Amino acid sequence: QVQLVESGGGLVQPGGSLRLSCAASGSIFRINAMCWYRQAPGKQRELVAIITSGSSTNYADSVKGRFTISRDNVKNTVYLQMNSLKPEDTAVYYCNADVTNTARASFISWGQGTQVTVSS
Repeated sequence: QVQLVESGGGLVQPGGSLRLSCAASGSIFRINAMCWYRQAPGKQRELVAIITSGSSTNYADSVKGRFTISRDNVKNTVYLQMNSLKPEDTAVYYCNADVTNTARASFISWGQGTQVTVSS
């Protein structure tokens, strides 16, 4: 089994910053791409950022220039640095990883989500 655990969410004022972390643990052989998604109330879950195993990145247009995704392959952890936060960034943020386990089975694993609220 592979588990993803997010941390770092909370309440922040507009213009502020937060850093989310997502640590993977368990029977991991390799982690390929890692992503951050978010889901606001009444809206569909959307892809925020993705980072490949080679550290290539891509972002949703709504967060380009404000958010930065990175990863630490030794710690099996992905980060999301969020700057210049806006009220419309309020959502539950989920991490997602394309994992190959020690039995060489590949699957997508999801974290439980962490709430980010941007409000004055």
